[in-house]
Amino acid sequence: MIRTKSSLPPDPLTPADPALRLRARGAATNDAGRFEPYARAPAHDGWDMPEEERLLRTEVCEERPRSMLNFLASPDLPFDRTINPYRGCEHGCSYCFARPTHAYLGLSPGLDFETKLVARPGAAEVLAREIGRKGYKVAPIAIGTNTDPYQPVETRYRIMREILKLLSDWNHPVAIVTKGALIERDIDLLADMARRNLVQVGISVTTLDPGLSRRMEPRAPAPARRLQAIRALNAAGVPVRVMASPMIPALNDHEMEAILQAGVDAGARAASWILLRLPLEVAPLFRDWLARAEPGRAAHVMNLLREMRGGADYDADWGYRMRGEGTYAELLERRFQIAARRSGLDGRLPPLDCKSFRRPLAQDGQLALFDGL
Repeated sequence: MIRTKSSLPPDPLTPADPALRLRARGAATNDAGRFEPYARAPAHDGWDMPEEERLLRTEVCEERPRSMLNFLASPDLPFDRTINPYRGCEHGCSYCFARPTHAYLGLSPGLDFETKLVARPGAAEVLAREIGRKGYKVAPIAIGTNTDPYQPVETRYRIMREILKLLSDWNHPVAIVTKGALIERDIDLLADMARRNLVQVGISVTTLDPGLSRRMEPRAPAPARRLQAIRALNAAGVPVRVMASPMIPALNDHEMEAILQAGVDAGARAASWILLRLPLEVAPLFRDWLARAEPGRAAHVMNLLREMRGGADYDADWGYRMRGEGTYAELLERRFQIAARRSGLDGRLPPLDCKSFRRPLAQDGQLALFDGL
């Protein structure tokens, strides 16, 4: 039964201190997604019995995908196809622009996004059918541009490693974006692919302040741990870009130069930045997080952000969604250019090899065949 009156008795499953139940979670609400006809609210079950107060646990269900490649057409992006091994992300970043995708599953972009995950075992087999088709044209596949492929659940499912093994066997180029230190597990594959110019990695470092990171990205590795991952990848010969993303005015944007310097000290070879994006349900979720985590700066942060977004929380227009507009946005871009040049990160990573792609041979020496050719 759905009830929305403010006079509802408290949810017996919610402790007096919500932080106990929502420990290490980015969102504090679980509003229904934009496609749902009904709102959800806690309701007392009528029994005056105390119930166990427990942490909100992560749940994982499995999906057998029909396809893995998502093709895009955006002038803002340097790639035209992506893969998502998982739906949802346990890192729980309060600012994550991918949260609205959970609404397509009938789930909330709030707590559901970080607690009700979907793993896609068999992804590598499906991908093999897709890139094995006769008419397939090779271009770098981007992984991690929506949800992180190296979030904690990857330890159990190893879907990303299976995908990498397939791409390595087929000499297919890939660009990976992550803030997960678990990427170090796959350095053997990544180093081998790097020697063939088949892989690039971007490591997102949002802040160097471990306290702010803990509040803003509650289940992501600490900043120092991400820098350690850059060192490990660089030592293995894997080209790495440090990503100062997202930059949030009056919250972490003052760290831009320090982040780039820390990146180059760790071995990064290039750098990038993106302005905070708040599409659809992300805007109210982030405003709620600001009010709870940074109450003294919340109004200032949002005022500056709206100044860069034409007066709105977000502007999705191509050419503006990644950088914003106006004086403050221009200042951020100029600061980045100067800092990147000063630290030697103003170049680009070497282009990936798209000419060595080949379908592997089957055991009988014939080209491997897959369903759907």
